[in-house]
Amino acid sequence: MASGASALGAAPVDPISALPPMSMTEQILTSLPPLTPARVDALPPDLELRGVSKSFGDHIAVAALDLTVERGEFVAIMGPSGCGKTTLLRIIAGLEAAEGGTIRLRGRSVAELPVHKRSTRLVWQTYALFPHLNVRKNIAFGLTLQKRSKAEIKEKVAAIAEMVQLTEFLDRRVTQLSGGQKQRVAIARALVTEPEILLLDEPLSALDAHLRVRMQSEMKRLQQKLGISFIYVTHNQSEAFSMADRVVVMNRGHIEQIGTPQDIYARPMTRFVAEFVGANNILDGKVAELGSDIVTVECACGPVYATLSRRSLIRSTGLAVGDTVSLVVQAGKMRREARGGAFENRMQAFLTGREFTGSQVIYFLRTRDGGEVRMIVQEPFGEQESGADAPLTLFWSPEDVVILGPSIVPGVENAPGGPTYFRLGA
Repeated sequence: MASGASALGAAPVDPISALPPMSMTEQILTSLPPLTPARVDALPPDLELRGVSKSFGDHIAVAALDLTVERGEFVAIMGPSGCGKTTLLRIIAGLEAAEGGTIRLRGRSVAELPVHKRSTRLVWQTYALFPHLNVRKNIAFGLTLQKRSKAEIKEKVAAIAEMVQLTEFLDRRVTQLSGGQKQRVAIARALVTEPEILLLDEPLSALDAHLRVRMQSEMKRLQQKLGISFIYVTHNQSEAFSMADRVVVMNRGHIEQIGTPQDIYARPMTRFVAEFVGANNILDGKVAELGSDIVTVECACGPVYATLSRRSLIRSTGLAVGDTVSLVVQAGKMRREARGGAFENRMQAFLTGREFTGSQVIYFLRTRDGGEVRMIVQEPFGEQESGADAPLTLFWSPEDVVILGPSIVPGVENAPGGPTYFRLGA
């Protein structure tokens, strides 16, 4: 029997060679060395901003801002129009020059580098595609500028088109594509040059609602598959919460809070975040009593009790009787049924309106002192209970109260060196 032959006279089959050939996308992904936890810890962050600032005349767009983005992280930056989020994105990309501070990409200072020498790419809100070119040439544009070989361009364009599901559209003009397909072309054009960070400036704002939701899941899937960092600017909190690992909330050039979507939603740290995110009721009052685990705050609607825990209490250091504080209670935490727990909160209110959103009903109520609160329920009230000025009693637990400090609240530790602090109203 010949050496290497099987008992039946046939050469043994190599199980690896018997597998179907990998796609170009799989070849690129599998050629990258794995990022083990030890390797990730040893690598510098993708982005480090320290004391970055930018003004336009008397207007401060970005105010001495610090931010760290770790390897492969999806960070969403959200805030109202004019808060500085797009200016910050342009500074990272090199389209705006920072007036102060340092900018490091993977440990390298890039503050003096022009746009084309930074390892970032920006996806615009308007896509900025070339209407006279087909999809293939739009995607290949950056590679062509880099004077890559025709063979390399062909291979990379085919791989990224497969990844974003555009293979069958490569020879179409972009004017023949839908909004979602154009968005994928813009993302493919940015990714084909293999940036270290992808910057996205409200890329889904031009899409209709159902397509926007579908693109959110596609974008998150793509980011996880590639393993590179995405920095995503939006004013839409549902986009930020559904995709991001961490959310940055900006206001007037400052970072108000950084945290996971769950932390931002459930534990706002400043009054601005509480008003900007979610459906929160804010009650102002003065600390009347400090117990071992309960604080009593006297509000216009009556006494409100809050548990002294990390979940409910944001500012604990220096809190004293007589301090003015703001209390946050999510609209979804208020209920109409008493549970009989110790220190259960209650409030008398009168129904003034309601809003049906499909999956839930938002009720608007007026308190005895003239204030307004909201209550979110899954099932609407009965007809007799939902008439104009119908009196209702609302209940909520002390554990569901978040206390904002009277003037200064701790921020979230975002970099080595200890926590930062933000002033309310800044």
